[in-house]
Amino acid sequence: MIEQVPKIKHTDSGNFFLLAGPCAVESEALAMHVAEKMVEITNKLRIPYVFKGSFKKANRSRLDSFTGIGDEKALKILRKVSETFDIPTVTDIHTEADAEKAAAYVDILQIPAFLCRQTDLLVAAAKTGKVVNIKKGQFLAAGSMKFAVEKVREMNNPNVMLTERGNMFGYQDMVIDYRGIPEMQENNCPVVLDITHSLQQPNQASGVTGGKPQLIETVAKAGIAVGCDGLFIETHPDPANALSDGANMLHLEKMEAMLTKLVRLHEVTRTF
Repeated sequence: MIEQVPKIKHTDSGNFFLLAGPCAVESEALAMHVAEKMVEITNKLRIPYVFKGSFKKANRSRLDSFTGIGDEKALKILRKVSETFDIPTVTDIHTEADAEKAAAYVDILQIPAFLCRQTDLLVAAAKTGKVVNIKKGQFLAAGSMKFAVEKVREMNNPNVMLTERGNMFGYQDMVIDYRGIPEMQENNCPVVLDITHSLQQPNQASGVTGGKPQLIETVAKAGIAVGCDGLFIETHPDPANALSDGANMLHLEKMEAMLTKLVRLHEVTRTF
């Protein structure tokens, strides 16, 4: 199905595909910088690549948290990234109105984990005809995601993928049950492992989500070994000063070394 994404490259390489970029579209300069670097790396390694950036952040703990630079402004930046580097883009949507709005600018509509059971949102996304990436809720079993897939397909849209992003463990930690990846693949759709969000530490007393970025490579290697079809990794040139989710993003300068290892690991594991 990933071959159906407009502008996607290197689909003949046999590699996993990658959704990566900053958590949020903070500025045109940031988006272009990250995209340029990621295109350089993924072309070198022949990884099918989709630029990720949220045009707005609706699921925030605190009222004063950063939510975006303006919907149209951010979406136009995503379009410019796509046109400049000839790559597909993905962004989150939170309402039915968002679906139609964002579909005019990006190639993949992403359903946040907290909203994966929202029927009206899934139907609206499906009706745009875009590829729909549904993140599994932190509160759901992998097997229950078949119903989310059916909601999209029943709208005559076969282009759906699922993303594993961990399950809540207590109140402030996430764990990944890797058994869920092959279980969700039984829906005959690609399954992505969201590395960075699986390492979040939510519900902190400060109202700002924490994370364990030092484990990003470890989790990514495990996902490749298990056989996920794609990876989702948020990255930033200065995570400590990112406006959203900086605590669990990978520093942009660490991307090439890690992806090089993952490609080598994938070459070995896919022969089994």
